[in-house]
Amino acid sequence: MRRPRIRRPRSLAGQLFAMQIVLVAVVVAGCAAFAYVADRGQAEEAARREVTAAAVAVAASSSVRDAVRSPDPAAGLQPYAERVRRDTGVDFVTIMNPDGIRWTHPDPARIGERYLGHTGPALRGETFSETYTGTLGPSVRVVVPVMDGGRAVALVSAGITVDAISAEIRRQLLGLLLVALGALGLGGAGTYLLNARLRRHTHGMNATELSRMHDYHEATLHAVREGLLMLDGQHRIALINDGGRELLGLTGEVMGRRVDALGLPPTLTDALLAAGPRVDEVHATADRIVVLNTSPVSGGERHGTVVTLRDHTELQALSGELDSVRGFAEALRSQAHEAANRLHAVVSLIELGRADEAVEFVTAELELAQALTDEVVGAVAEPVLAALLLGKAAQANERGVELVLAPDTHVDDGLLPPRLPARDLVTILGNLVDNAVDAAAEEANRSAAEVRHARVTVTLRTETSSGAHDAGELLLRVTDTGAGVAPEVMEEVFRRGWSTKSPGSAPHGRGLGLALVRQAVRRNGGTVSVTGSPGGGAEFTVRLPLHATHPADLPPTPAVRTGAPS
Repeated sequence: MRRPRIRRPRSLAGQLFAMQIVLVAVVVAGCAAFAYVADRGQAEEAARREVTAAAVAVAASSSVRDAVRSPDPAAGLQPYAERVRRDTGVDFVTIMNPDGIRWTHPDPARIGERYLGHTGPALRGETFSETYTGTLGPSVRVVVPVMDGGRAVALVSAGITVDAISAEIRRQLLGLLLVALGALGLGGAGTYLLNARLRRHTHGMNATELSRMHDYHEATLHAVREGLLMLDGQHRIALINDGGRELLGLTGEVMGRRVDALGLPPTLTDALLAAGPRVDEVHATADRIVVLNTSPVSGGERHGTVVTLRDHTELQALSGELDSVRGFAEALRSQAHEAANRLHAVVSLIELGRADEAVEFVTAELELAQALTDEVVGAVAEPVLAALLLGKAAQANERGVELVLAPDTHVDDGLLPPRLPARDLVTILGNLVDNAVDAAAEEANRSAAEVRHARVTVTLRTETSSGAHDAGELLLRVTDTGAGVAPEVMEEVFRRGWSTKSPGSAPHGRGLGLALVRQAVRRNGGTVSVTGSPGGGAEFTVRLPLHATHPADLPPTPAVRTGAPS
């Protein structure tokens, strides 16, 4: 048994075509009906003017007045009236006496009979017209008096039958119908061409399918967490979803605005304005790390770009932490190797019978390691910061760099508020220390002949404020003995892509450390600055408020202070 075929609803283009055809047909029919009514009225008016002119001319003729005075008016007036009727094209010209007895008629048998119609106004000297049914049927007629000596001596009536007027209208209507059919044909052809184009653009879908697709489109845009932008040929935003607004930090109405007017970082703006495709490019915004992909689109006469954005802020932060852990593991591996060497030395001293020297050697090593631990734990009671500093000290030691704490370093446990995330502290301090160690190690290698000691000094302390509602701030300062930061690039050090290894042109994946530092500082309402250190290197200072800061109270652009090197 065959299943009944489900009829698919007519496409939107087909529905519009049918509606437009009906609309064109109704308009053409309405115009034709209006033209018919107007033509009929005009035809009747034209007939009335024509018969009036003929009747007035007959009534004004002197030969008519002469014939009226003759003993047999019909004998002289009948031939004259017939000649006028044929020459003017009217259907009848009737001349009668004041009593309405005909002297002329197209049918000679009707001569002598009474005229069918009204004559009262004409007897009073007036010319009037009417539509009346006479011996020839309904007609449009006019009655004109023949005046002689101030009185009506005869009456003249001329008329055109309604059938003759209708025949003329039918001839005109035939031409009108031909014009209407032509207009309908042209309208239908134009409508078909327009709907064929619409069918191509809508891919033959009907209104329900288009509405459903629009609903799915809107739901998808709001559901996708990744950012999606569509730019037109003039690099204006044609479409942006919620994820794109969040990742780019855009608020308010942005539709139709150019991307270079959104206040985005220059590198990100250049990537969005680029003509070619971009694949997995990493860019830093005010508070996020995003991965950007662009693909040019061309279709018809319009060109544009599709942009996708992925949030890699947390992934990048975790990658930094993983690098720190990896470096710490390498340091532990190296320390394990060194511990094995020291253990061999101790064993050898014991085998040689020098137990006192072995004890002295072991005690010195333990005191050195314990001294560093005691110094860090005693100055920094916050466990996360203490653990980070111990790990960084081990890494720096492996690279020949001494990491020391400033004498005024002091942070009590439990002093940091819960709203200051430990991850942000690790990001800020860890990246600053890593950059300082890199700079100090590189400078020490370049100046090896001068036997320059590489050192990184870390200052951590809390500073109270005199404000009644301010709990003070946390100061983090990292100073190195590296080459320092040139004054002309101090404004660029926190831009994504800047690196001490290749300033201004960091390779892919490099130059994100200081950008992450600035983002973490901004999130917590603090400030970050870079100046020159007394030792010739760079000095980075971060100040984070310890009071609970609501996001709405954060400054829109925290200060990035710079200063000339000492």
